[in-house]
Amino acid sequence: MTRPDTPIENWTIGLVGYGEVGRILAEDLRARGASRLVASDIKLGKPEEQPLVEHAGRHEVRLVADPAVLAAEADLVISAVTASQAVAVAEAAAPGLRAGTWYLDVNSASPGAKSRAAELVRAAGGRFVEGAVMTSVPPYRIKVPLLLGGPDAAGLAPALNGLGFAATVADERLGVASATKMCRSVMIKGLEAMVIESFTAARAYGVEDSVIASLKETFPGIDWEQLGAYFFQRVIQHGRRRAEEMREVARTVREAGLEPWSAAGTAERQDWVADLAGQGVFGPKDAADFARADDWRVEADRILARRTAPDPRAST
Repeated sequence: MTRPDTPIENWTIGLVGYGEVGRILAEDLRARGASRLVASDIKLGKPEEQPLVEHAGRHEVRLVADPAVLAAEADLVISAVTASQAVAVAEAAAPGLRAGTWYLDVNSASPGAKSRAAELVRAAGGRFVEGAVMTSVPPYRIKVPLLLGGPDAAGLAPALNGLGFAATVADERLGVASATKMCRSVMIKGLEAMVIESFTAARAYGVEDSVIASLKETFPGIDWEQLGAYFFQRVIQHGRRRAEEMREVARTVREAGLEPWSAAGTAERQDWVADLAGQGVFGPKDAADFARADDWRVEADRILARRTAPDPRAST
């Protein structure tokens, strides 16, 4: 392991998960002077690995297939995978962890899942810190607001901020940061699902302008046209990942003793949009204009073109 007094930029940083978030972190860590980056991803060795390999080559990130191999080299492991894989990745990485290795879990997982991952990491001698990413990563990149939790959170926070993160300690109790994130997602991801459902149905009836005018009157501080376009774009692009997160949100609500009707319904709507995207309703995913419409009506019309029910505006 690197000596405690080694400059942070000389740490070996391992990224488990080399999707959108992992690649953004790799770019920004490299720009901040991090000299040794290694990454692992479930897509390595599969036909869809090529974009990952090309990106890693451009940014001097070494790729390894086994999370345990990555963990054996790293001073800091950052787990950034889909919500359902948080515990599985901790289990896969644990055999390679050395005593004292930092393990930062930034996955959108329930407090229960974070606790299970923490047990695996701590049993291997690692120092587990939960991280709750509090808004969409792309606009903020490495500076996205990040809540830390767990007994070792205060110890890791200065190092993370030295690497360019915007991390604050939420609580030394494990689960507080992730509960904050999950309860927020009931609202944020739920609003995405409601906007898509409301606006698409309104478009089907030809009343979208009236609906938006009424929303503006009730919530004058929100640009509903712009928000609608943004929500449609994000869910079309990332609906599957969002659905996984919402299943973790539902688990969080259930762990609190409540039935997660809203969260479960949101997961269904996000999955539904992801299914349509997979069927090519919004165009091929490698197209330049995929989910790039400035007007949400373009995407709503694509959805409505695939409906099986008759047009409700048709005369009877």
